Amino acid sequence: MTARGEHVDVIADVRISGEGRELLPFAGVDGEALYDVIIEGDVIADIAPARALGRRGTVLDAAGGWLIPGLWDHHVHVLQWALGVERFSVRQASSAAETAALAARAPVRSDGRRIAVDMRDALWAEPATVELLDAATGDAPTYILNLDLHSAWLNSAALRREGLVSDASGFVREEAAFAVARVLNDVPAADADAAVDRAARAAAARGLVGYVDLDMTWNEDAWQRRVAAGFDALRVDFGIYPQHLDRAIALGLQSGDPLRDAGTDLVRVGPLKVITDGSLGTRTAACSHGYGDDPHNHGMLTVAPEELAELMTAATGAGIGCAIHAIGDVANSHALDAFASTGAVGRIEHAQLVRHADLARFARLGVGASVQPQHAVDDRDLTDELWASQTALAFPLRSLHDAGANVLLGSDAPVAPLDPWVSMAAAVFRSHDERPAWRAEERLDAETALAASTYGGSLHGSRIEPGAFADLALVARDPLTADEHALRTMAVHATTIGGRITHLA
Repeated sequence: MTARGEHVDVIADVRISGEGRELLPFAGVDGEALYDVIIEGDVIADIAPARALGRRGTVLDAAGGWLIPGLWDHHVHVLQWALGVERFSVRQASSAAETAALAARAPVRSDGRRIAVDMRDALWAEPATVELLDAATGDAPTYILNLDLHSAWLNSAALRREGLVSDASGFVREEAAFAVARVLNDVPAADADAAVDRAARAAAARGLVGYVDLDMTWNEDAWQRRVAAGFDALRVDFGIYPQHLDRAIALGLQSGDPLRDAGTDLVRVGPLKVITDGSLGTRTAACSHGYGDDPHNHGMLTVAPEELAELMTAATGAGIGCAIHAIGDVANSHALDAFASTGAVGRIEHAQLVRHADLARFARLGVGASVQPQHAVDDRDLTDELWASQTALAFPLRSLHDAGANVLLGSDAPVAPLDPWVSMAAAVFRSHDERPAWRAEERLDAETALAASTYGGSLHGSRIEPGAFADLALVARDPLTADEHALRTMAVHATTIGGRITHLA
């Protein structure tokens, strides 16, 4: 009987899905031949027809289930997600008044603050006011975080407590909102780490073997602490923000290096993360044309092009890759310009609005497109209304792939659920309700979406083959033939990292 933490030597009687399965013996007979996958150490040593070789050691009986490469989420705010899933959600509210009333029901924490999350204000019919929020929430400092994390609605007590000044709305945006989130996330380390561990185990139960942690903090200390306490559910690449770049360089951190003083390669140094514009929902993404509700508003660049180039030059010289947040088409163009002028390696995060002429530049410059397909279906109405006048492509997927870009899928959790099947279903079907696919021409095929959900992305996706890491997920159905509901709700029977079981249903 196998259990979490055990090392598997044989995955028996399994069907194999994903890139490369057509090269397996007998794969062409019916596409569902049964195999035994032999694991030695942390890699796949052999793949043979079921029972063709002796089964020695610990055997995981797949019972005809489907084996896929282990899945990655390429964009997660790990602590924000872990705390957010346990916070009070106002997502069901559709107006300022409903949101304020619902937020008033959030529990007051021991520090006196009341926190609510998942606000979606972009299509509210009436304006938000601090007076409205005060009337509902009283004297308890109340913070309502926007789902996109780029703004927050605070009552007067919260504004006073944080020393912030707002207009009559009570909203703070961009860096002020990020600062508020950092304050709210400053919980005792034991509580934070326990939440991260719970969320990681839940992610492993969805077939995830790793994620890129882009929390807005000095992440090395947190991961050293978590690993020392026994964290082992996922692989992690952790990001570095501009305010910490000099520190990272002084310490000699380089992307791909194992976490210092940890004795494991489970956690590694990731990229420099730079946020260069805002978001669609907060109407701050930097765009060529105005927003539908305010034609004079073109969003904003939060990092000047020359400053971005300086940061990327410094990172590149130190061996640190780059992950550049760019949502609007203006921001994407500037980010691509910076990759071209600095020779930096890495990817653009989000790429939600891309000029037609810029599509090919992703491939030409070797810049990955780290995108979150669930955002497209969540924000389809916002896009149709607020970006109606834009001439660039909104939420391109197929266009980026066809142009030769390496597409990497993620969630941006907590903005969307940390669930790779949700991301894949959104990429393949471009809908999550009864409506037809939104901009169906941008759908990815299932095989590309699966590859884009592994570590290497759509161009270099993980393969199940001898010599590959035994980072694997055993699932109930073939994801390449599943319909939208089956893909989104895929049952995961087991997950392994280097052959070690991290989840077993």
